[in-house]
Amino acid sequence: MNIVSDTLLENYRNQLGLDPDAALQKLRESFVRADSFNFYTSVAVITSSKIEGEPMEVDSYIKHKIQQIEYLPELTQKPNDLFRAYIYAKENRLTEDHFLHAHRLLTEHLLPGHWRGVYRRNPMVVMEHKTGRIQFEAAPAHLLETEMGRLWEDITELLHRDLSFEEIFYYASFIHLVFVCIHPFNDGNGRAARLLEKWFLSDKLGHVAWYIQSEQYYYQHVEAYYQNLNRLGMFYEQLDYLRAESFLKMLPEALAH
Repeated sequence: MNIVSDTLLENYRNQLGLDPDAALQKLRESFVRADSFNFYTSVAVITSSKIEGEPMEVDSYIKHKIQQIEYLPELTQKPNDLFRAYIYAKENRLTEDHFLHAHRLLTEHLLPGHWRGVYRRNPMVVMEHKTGRIQFEAAPAHLLETEMGRLWEDITELLHRDLSFEEIFYYASFIHLVFVCIHPFNDGNGRAARLLEKWFLSDKLGHVAWYIQSEQYYYQHVEAYYQNLNRLGMFYEQLDYLRAESFLKMLPEALAH
């Protein structure tokens, strides 16, 4: 593995306090209606969007998607772009090319066309949307191609490995974390990171993964979400992934809820 570390895996297993297989079986038994995917994807999309500062309320967006209630375009356009990206991910296997296409979809009303699905070529400082405080300095532009290449090599290897449930959740979270730290796009990185995590889970676990309300859990615990990201350090080349345990625990906590 190049960049996704298994150093914390043993501690993660010991502290998990959850049987992922049993929790997933409970999900399978609970969400059997034909419209379950649209409903839970609507929740995932709007809560992921609200982490990034989108103003539309969760219940209003669900009414928009499930009951076809119209709202002003400035409220619905960006969440709907992200919804289309989730649909695309559901229908396609996780590859770098497919992921870049998903980014093009989710940034239709965020970025000009020539920056959609394209890695940035400029420095990037990551700020917390609610407070405006600097969180950390993302991967320098001159390292970006190398770091994303390393990440995609790891993702591809993991997709071809036979992993336990604990390993699947561990690596999904770690991929999410590394992607956020690299912050490879000019915008849409947070939305894309949470979709990437869910997409990896789906490729490993099947359709049931789309019902895991990880985005909602991160939104409901957004201060902890940012604090756990910040634990690693301020500068990309000095990040300490040994401090990632608190972040890695959030995904199984989402499954437990």
